[in-house]
Order: sequence, then structure tokens, then C-alpha cells
Amino acid sequence: MSIDPILRDAIVRRRTFAIISHPDAGKTTLTEKLLLYGGAIHLAGTVKARRQQRHATSDWMQMEQERGISVTSSVMQFAYEGYQVNLLDTPGHEDFSEDTYRVLIAADSAVMLLDNRKGVEERTRQLFAVCKRRRMPIFTVVNKCDRVGEDPLKLLSDVEADLGIDCHPVTWPIHADGNFIGVYDRRRKLIYRFERSEDHGATRADVQVGSLDDERVRELLGAEAHERLTHDIALLDAAGHPFNQTAMLAGTLSPVFFASALTNFGVEPFMREFVELAPPPTARESSAGLVNPADPAFTGFVFKIQANMDPKHRDRIAFVRICSGRFEPGMQVTHVRTGKPMRLASGQQFLARERSAVEEAWPGDVIGVMDRGTLRIGDTLSANGNLEFSGIPRFAPEHFARIIAADPLRRKQLDTGLRELTEEGAAQVFYTSGTDTLSPTPIVGAVGQLQFDVMLHRLEHEYGAPCRLEKITARHPRWVVGSKAEIERIARDRGRMLLYDAKGHPLILFEDAWGLRWVLERETTVTWHEVAP
Repeated sequence: MSIDPILRDAIVRRRTFAIISHPDAGKTTLTEKLLLYGGAIHLAGTVKARRQQRHATSDWMQMEQERGISVTSSVMQFAYEGYQVNLLDTPGHEDFSEDTYRVLIAADSAVMLLDNRKGVEERTRQLFAVCKRRRMPIFTVVNKCDRVGEDPLKLLSDVEADLGIDCHPVTWPIHADGNFIGVYDRRRKLIYRFERSEDHGATRADVQVGSLDDERVRELLGAEAHERLTHDIALLDAAGHPFNQTAMLAGTLSPVFFASALTNFGVEPFMREFVELAPPPTARESSAGLVNPADPAFTGFVFKIQANMDPKHRDRIAFVRICSGRFEPGMQVTHVRTGKPMRLASGQQFLARERSAVEEAWPGDVIGVMDRGTLRIGDTLSANGNLEFSGIPRFAPEHFARIIAADPLRRKQLDTGLRELTEEGAAQVFYTSGTDTLSPTPIVGAVGQLQFDVMLHRLEHEYGAPCRLEKITARHPRWVVGSKAEIERIARDRGRMLLYDAKGHPLILFEDAWGLRWVLERETTVTWHEVAP
């Protein structure tokens, strides 16, 4: 099959990746600095700089700016040295792991951010496992090197032992008199000596570049730092894992970079190496087999829906990852789940909340499509045939509560808000009968407690429906498939509650794990599912 050279060139230049980390590893700061070096912003502001009213570009929701945390996923697109970069920022808080999982499905590679004092932490371990199951290439950035941290060799050894992945340092930290002053790029064999700016990292760091045997660089580093660096590089060359592109693409070897996102030291060497080493969009599994990005027929899938990005216009945006072909405004596609034709009137690209219309987009790109409630997370859009990309499973909630409107006359606004938040994956809503119109008090489920706070905040500020929660002690759900009579019989016993999700699927909520296990072992006339069937 001959490939359109314009399509081929667009694919080769795309890099679509997500950043994963434990909370407080510096993910939002690194995201901001990548945008700075990509030219997408000209002044980096951190979430801590509240006195200047500057907030991280990726944290666009009011609640994120108030609390200094990331609770939604953002899409940021910018050009860097001839490459088109799609950076999919993920929520840093573990209560939003479901949103992070969906973003990882849409990415082609991941950047794993570690704190140089703490190494691999629990949240990082969980997200790494998701990437490993998908055989996703993983790049490691050891952050906060401006502070005293773990010895770099020991940290790499710990990462390898903890995660079962080989590490190949691409850049290596340089310290002098206890200060982090630069990095050595092993691929380019160049030293980057940085100068700390007076604006606390708001602009690019001044840098001097030279080779290891450059006398000028030796003087800049100092004899002791130069000698230590020469020793470390010789040790890595002799005893470290050699770089292997096949292993990297299979997710079994991770290129490692050392940096300080706060001061900008090491950020640009990482970015320059990353765009060269990271994979372009690759073939994706579908019900019709592998879909090659170079296939001229447009395909894509919805991985995120966000309502009210612009509260003034009450809009609703479906984020579509393009898998093959070319997007053009006004093109006709099939909405595969419904089998109905759908016209994509226009597409938008993003820098967090800011957006602009696009005349074309290619595999690897993420476009925003205006949606009136038709699209769902996991939906496939296809210009040729009824192929479907594998669905995105929903996490089972771990916390449940009755949600009660502060003003009963605002029930319509509450129902609208719950429906839209459910469709965008920000909430899971359940009812005590098969239809919500018969349920006086909806029940909401969340993976983590912070999801409840976000839900209440958005219901009040975006839908004008202030509410309160009454916690339910039961927290062990199982979806159940079988006859209505059998399901109702099983649910009648003590410590169980029969609910229906937003699609009408029944599930039974158990008060304790023992009761759940007892039922699963004995009740075989129905089938049980951890995720919605």
C-alpha cells in the first residue's frame, strides 16, 4: 500500500505522551517548564505563586488553583524543534486514578517522574503497572536534583529492583560544592552547565555547553566535579545497561534523565532527547484487527469528556485521540456505538483551557469536538467501516453516599449535573430503582474521597445545585447479571443494597468483604462482575 507522503511525515513528527508520578513529585511544575521550552508560554507560573496570581497553565479549574493540586486531565499541544507534541497531563491525586488510566490509553509513551529523595512511591508503582501491561515505552525523569537526595546510582538500582525494569541514564547529574549545576548528555557527549536565574525559574535558564575534555568546561565545573563526573561516566559505560531501542519500545528499558523542574536545570536536554527517542503513533488494536496510523481512513476514539470548560457558554467537549487518517472540519464519520452518521463540524486543539480551531489534525493528535450529549467515553468514530477500538473500563467505586439537594426545587439542576458528570467520567451515579425518575435520592460513587469534594464543588458552581452527602457504610460493589427475581432475592439479605447504575445495570452493594466473598461462592444462578457488563 502506497502511503500519502504528507500523512507519513505528519505521523513521524507526532509525539503523544502522558506524565505519571506520585503526588508532590513536581509533575505540574515539569509540565509548565516543558511548555516554556516548547515556546507555548513565555512565563512559567507555579501554583505556589498565589501572591502574583499566577497559576500552573495545566491547572485550569478554579478548585485546582485554590488547592494547588491537579484533579482533572488536561491536553496541551505545542511544537518543539520540528515535532508536534501532544502532552496529556494527568491528575496527580490518587483519587482520580480512573481519569489517569483513560489518558494512558490515549498516549503512545509515558514519562515517569520521581522525587530524587523518595524514588519509587506507591502511586508511581500503580501507574507503572498500567503502562507495563500496555507495553508502553517509559521515560524516567528524576526531579528535584537541586536538593540533596539519594545517590544517583543507588536510586537507579532501587528503581530496577522495585519495578523490574532496566535503566539507562541518558543524562547524568553534575554537582559541585553540594549544588546541582548541570547534566552530562551521554548520547551527545555534551555537558550542560546551568546558571540559576533571579526569577525563580519563570524563564529559561542560562546554559553553557561543552565537551568533557574541553578545558573551559573543566574550569567551569571545577577540578573535583569534573573528576567525579569522568569517573561516573566511565563506570556507567563499563557496568551500566547499554541503550537498546527495541527494549525501550517494549517497555523493558527506561531512558533516565536528571533534572530540577523548579530551576529549569536539565529540562531542555531531556526534551531534546525525548522527542528523538519516543515513538511516533503506532498501530492500535480494534475489532477489525490492527489499525495502522498511515491508513488514509479517519478513525479515533473518545477518551475524555469535559463539560463547562467555558462556564459562560455551558459547553461540552469530547476529546478524541486520532488513530489513523486525517481530520478535516466538516468531515462525515460513523458513530460506531449507535451506527449513525455524524458530522464533525469543527475541531479544536488546546493549551489546557485555551483553545483554537484547527483546519487539520493527524494520528497522535487530540482534538476537541463539540458534543450535545451524544458521545460517551470509549466511543469510536470511523470514516470507513464499523471497527471499534477496545473499550475503556470503569473502575469500581470504593466510596458511596446519598446526595441530597440543599434546595428541593433545584432537583432538575441536580439531575442534569449528575447526568453530565457521569457522562464525562467525573462521577458515578446509582439509583435504588431501575429508573432515576422513581429515585428520590440518588447515590453517588467515587474511587476516592476527593472526588466527592470536586463533585459537590462543580454541582454548586457549574449547575447551581448545592448539595450535601450522607455517607453509606457499604463499599464493596459487584455488578450482577441474571433474572430480576434472583437478583432481588439475593439483595434482600442483611448488609446488602440493590442499586442500578446510570445505564440501568443492577449491582449489589455489600457492607463488608466477608459478606461479598460468601455470596460469590454460593450464589451461582447469576454472574458477577467487578466492572459494568
